[in-house]
Parts: sequence; C-alpha cells; structure tokens
Amino acid sequence: MSRKRWRAVKEIRIADVARLAGVSTATVSRVLSDPDKVRQKTHDLVMEAVQRSGYIPNSTAQKLRTRRTMNVLVIAPRLTNPVFAEILRGVDDELTQSGYGIIIGNLDNRREREARYVDLALSRQVDGVLLLTGYIPENGARSMRDSGLPIVAMCAAIHEDGIPNVVVQDREATRKAVEYLARLGHRRFGYISGTLGSIIEAERFAGFCEGIAAAGFSWDDFVRWEGPFVFSTGVAAAEAFLQMRDRPTGIFAACDESAIGFIKHVRAERIRVPQDVSVIGFDGIEYADYTEPTLTTFRQPLHELGRVGADVLLKLIHNQMKPEDWSIRLPVTLLERETTGPVLHKDYKSLRRSTV
Repeated sequence: MSRKRWRAVKEIRIADVARLAGVSTATVSRVLSDPDKVRQKTHDLVMEAVQRSGYIPNSTAQKLRTRRTMNVLVIAPRLTNPVFAEILRGVDDELTQSGYGIIIGNLDNRREREARYVDLALSRQVDGVLLLTGYIPENGARSMRDSGLPIVAMCAAIHEDGIPNVVVQDREATRKAVEYLARLGHRRFGYISGTLGSIIEAERFAGFCEGIAAAGFSWDDFVRWEGPFVFSTGVAAAEAFLQMRDRPTGIFAACDESAIGFIKHVRAERIRVPQDVSVIGFDGIEYADYTEPTLTTFRQPLHELGRVGADVLLKLIHNQMKPEDWSIRLPVTLLERETTGPVLHKDYKSLRRSTV
C-alpha cells in the first residue's frame, strides 16, 4: 500500500499581502478593517493583492480590533410576504458587499416575538438594526432604542428623532390611482385596506382620500373593506362586493395579494375584469406578472429599497451621515396592464346583484 504524501501549504500572512501590494502591513490592516479611511487607489491596490495571494482575513481578530460584530439585525413582520423577501434580498446584497452578515428576525405578526430581538440588540450582538415594522420593538419596560445602536426604518416610517426613514411614495401613488380610475370614467370606487394601525395603510388610505377629493368626489362615492395585507382580505372584500346592489367599478387594493384574491373570487362568480370592474394593486410582486388577467399595479423598487436602507445604516455605523439626509422617499411606477379599463356601463344598475 502506497503512503499518502501530504504537502505543506504555506499560510498566507498579512505581510505577504503588503509585500505584493507594495505597502506597509499597517496599510493593509487599515484597508481591511476601516476601508472608508483610505484612498480609493490604495484600497483597490490592496484588495487586488488580497485576491491574487488568496489571503483570508482573520474575522475574529478584526472584530476584536474594531469592536464590531460585522452583523446587522433586520426585523420583518412576516417573511412569507413577497414584499419583505425582495427587500431582504436588497439588504443582503448591500451588506455582503461591505463585509457584513445579516440576522433576520421574523415576528410572524406576533408582538410576543419581539423580546428575543430586543435582548439581542441590548447585548450588542449586532452593529445596527433595520426595522420593517413601523414601530420600535419592546421587551417589557425596555425598547430597542435603549441599546444605543443605529436604527433605520424601511418600508414603514417611524417618526422618532434620530431614526432615518427609507420608504416609498405611498400617498402620492394612491392619489394617482384614483386619478387614473377617474380618467377611465369610473365614478364609484372601492378601497381594500391593509393592516389597521399600520403606517403604510394610513399613508395609502390618506392618498386615496386626497385623490377622491381632488377628482371632485366625496366619501359617499367609495366603499372601504378592511383587513390585513393578505390574499384573504381581497376574498372577503369580493364577497361583500358581490352582495352589493350598486357595485363600485373601480377598485384599489392596498397590496397585490388582496387585489389578486379579489379578482380570483369575483371572476369565479362570472364578474368580468376589467369589463365589469377594474382593479389596481400595490407592490409589483412577481406573482402579479403571471395572473390572469395580468394585474395593473404600482411597482415598488423593493430591491433598491433594501439596498438604500442598508447603505444608510452602514453610514450611520461609520458616522458618515448627516441628520438632514435622514428622510428618503423612493418613487413607485404605475404598470398599466389588463385589470383596468374604461367603464362600459353608463348605468350602474347594469352591475346590480340581480345580474349575477
């Protein structure tokens, strides 16, 4: 039996990288631990040497030197929501590029889950927190703010001093939704809400009401159905819609999921979309691209929202952001598809329940 011969592999040290880059070991260390404090040319030179040599930095030693964990906590209300999934992908892309890891806290819409993540922050096992909740998590008398960590609110704004907000233009979009439906000839509207108490729902409903007023309509010209941001809210709204004698012809849903639930249920009852009722969603989730008919919706820049939120947090961690830059509102895009169209019935009685 032949013996296996083991070949010693030379350990690549920081001095080897420095020699290859033509700089001092202190410069290499500075580039790896605090890249924002070196010139771009030097940074690129050192990183090229790292790649060529195959050097693997000692992350444990780096953390001890910088007193940073190199991890960020992201708390989301419900990971099954495709909106949050896409935002998290953007967050992870930005953090990975900067050498940070991500810890995901899924509340699953249960406030009692907050305690573990508050304790995680209070024990400073992360360097910062990204919140998609719209509020500051608490554990008894202590809140996440007591940790002293940088906190950034994404998607749902938190109006407290010292917390930057990275959100989209919810209010402007829903106002535009009413204007769009009115231009198509709709005169009676329906609004399918999101989770009550949510800042996102409050902003979208406020914009809807502004659009109603701007188009010359009143509260008597629309009906509101309430429920959380889920498919079943749209189904419940559809059931109520089918029981109405004078049905709305233009529907806005505060999320794509409820819009899709509404459309599926009314079509099963022989209501045509958009010939009998037009529907607009909000979010621009991928699933909306494949519905039948394809959903008219406002697309949020979800991946970009995640990247920008993570970038803001990293700048706070490195003390590189000014308070006047702490409010970022990204635009949304109206995607005109197959679920909206002009009103075909001049007399709304043609849509009465008796015709179903």
